[in-house]
Amino acid sequence: MKKEPLCRDIAGEGCGLKKVLDLVGGKWKILILCVIDYNEVVRYGELRRTIHGITSTMLSHSLKELEADGLVSRIQYDEMPVRVEYQLTPNAKSLIPILLQLKRWGEDNL
Repeated sequence: MKKEPLCRDIAGEGCGLKKVLDLVGGKWKILILCVIDYNEVVRYGELRRTIHGITSTMLSHSLKELEADGLVSRIQYDEMPVRVEYQLTPNAKSLIPILLQLKRWGEDNL
């Protein structure tokens, strides 16, 4: 029986693994998803305080990308001062069990 390749077209447009890495790759995106998953709904300031070492610029940029990619929803309330909350979309929620498996592998093997 042949083994299923991770990617048939290694790093090509059709490679599902490359698509996932493009969405959540980088230093901060998975950590942002983890914080939002743990808290369910989170505000920008809480993310900034919780993720040690992230700059405001990188947090803002990563949140915009996660929102554009359909992994995070941004809810802005018409209040003064403006209140913005972030939560995971159903697509991102379906990714959490996979991230938990990666976390467990890291704990067991690294």
